[in-house]
Amino acid sequence: MSGDESYPPPGSPPPGGPPPPGWAPPPASPQPGWAAPPTGGPGVPPGTPPGTPPGMLGAAHKLGAIPLRPLALGDMYDAAFRIIRFNPKATVGSSVLVAAVSMALPVLLTAILTFTVDMTADGSGDLSTGEAIAIFGTTGSVLVGSLLQMVGLLLVTGMVAHVVAAAAIGRRLSLGEAWAATRGSRWRLIGLTLLLGLMLVGMLAVYGLLWVGLVLVAPTWVLVVFGIVSVPAFLALLVWWWVRVYYLPVPALMIERTGVTAAIGRGFRLTRRQFWRTLGIGLLTAIIAGIAGGLLALPFSVGAQVVPLAMPDSQYVALVTVVLTALATVVQTAFVTPFSAAVTSLQYLDQRMRKEAYDVELMARAGIT
Repeated sequence: MSGDESYPPPGSPPPGGPPPPGWAPPPASPQPGWAAPPTGGPGVPPGTPPGTPPGMLGAAHKLGAIPLRPLALGDMYDAAFRIIRFNPKATVGSSVLVAAVSMALPVLLTAILTFTVDMTADGSGDLSTGEAIAIFGTTGSVLVGSLLQMVGLLLVTGMVAHVVAAAAIGRRLSLGEAWAATRGSRWRLIGLTLLLGLMLVGMLAVYGLLWVGLVLVAPTWVLVVFGIVSVPAFLALLVWWWVRVYYLPVPALMIERTGVTAAIGRGFRLTRRQFWRTLGIGLLTAIIAGIAGGLLALPFSVGAQVVPLAMPDSQYVALVTVVLTALATVVQTAFVTPFSAAVTSLQYLDQRMRKEAYDVELMARAGIT
């Protein structure tokens, strides 16, 4: 679908079919000289239907996936599924493509090893040369594939941010258009991810060094007190860092086309005084995505665990296991990545509408004045 296509307006009949029962065409345009009725009160612009309460104008403007007003939790989840439904190639398609290409590496390498090296267990309990090659070869290729997938899904997350921004004003992006929209921001996105990862590693390293130093010089009671006090405090610090520093910089970087440190600053400012709301939506989204993704991948994951028990002496155990693991990864990624990225981007838009009247800017972009 091209970017010129728009979301169908609410109440429109399905294309190519008869209108649903009770559907009627919209009222005709007002005749010249027609005057808008008076507004319902202060804060309601001229032309608003009478009786509209102040602050409800945004509810009347829903050109695409979201109403142009601050979003509730239900609005975000409804919009996330609408965005995935109306932009399947740019969301699910891109995620599946990245996961499939990344997981093709371990599958291909394992297939080569299967047909060139005897990886059958010898039954003695000792690790044979073939088994060692199978373990290290397949494990290494899976790790490399996972790393490639991580980088690829970063770019998918950036694409989804542009898809969500376009959906807010009723535009659909194809896979090619979403990819083109990330031009100029791809390396910054990778740099942002590396910087955030280094920050996390640094915090963990500092805390670990504190423990090492205390274990070497402090008595037991000091270790116990330090653990009771510091473990909850450190976990709270990680949660705070996740919400205030880690959560919103990616959509800020992609949509505003800003720099790495500026994107972190934007995320920090947008989550100010919105900590608990952002944390709640983020945790709920992670739980939903994890459960749904796990259920989708469950048949393949169970198969990967059962195959080694069902055919322990077969030459093809490693290959079948890796194939099932790869399928589980692809199926899980197809839902988890686009849904999570869409909700995060919607939270970014929601915070901007709440704090910066971004809905007015979106209306202007859509031609609503």
